[in-house]
Amino acid sequence: MNKAEVLKEIIEQRRSIFPKDYTDVEISKEMIDEILHSATLAPNHKRTKPWRFKIFKGEEKAKLASEMQAIYKATQPEQLFLEKKYNDIGFKINKADTVVSIVVNFSGMVPEWEEIAATSMAVQNMYLTCTANNIGCYWSSPKIVDSLKESLTIEENQKCLGLFYMGTV
Repeated sequence: MNKAEVLKEIIEQRRSIFPKDYTDVEISKEMIDEILHSATLAPNHKRTKPWRFKIFKGEEKAKLASEMQAIYKATQPEQLFLEKKYNDIGFKINKADTVVSIVVNFSGMVPEWEEIAATSMAVQNMYLTCTANNIGCYWSSPKIVDSLKESLTIEENQKCLGLFYMGTV
């Protein structure tokens, strides 16, 4: 198979695969590094490299799950609170081997939409690298991420665009 055929096959196979379908097999540090490296190869105007990623594994990931559950509980009016949604937040994070926060850093050098687009292309590279290596993944952008500024150390010129979940399938 030539490169174009391989690329076409990977693009055609790319899907969001959710944590409920992940196994308990750990993703190696080398593979996570490769996935994140592929993200840094995304095109970006004026080389601003606007993406910022933070990896959550193990204890940090469990703390993220608890924090997101607490935010959900604190921000939902009692009549809208759903126990199933509360439990799903924790389940998805804990079932994933690795969760990566996706943050865009606005440089002020180019229009904000260009930096959001570049960050999105970086995430697409992560998707394609996961697909090529049989790793399930998906990008989630729940409203709760707006309240994670402290744990993600988000600065004034940054915005969290969501979380990228990864697990073996």
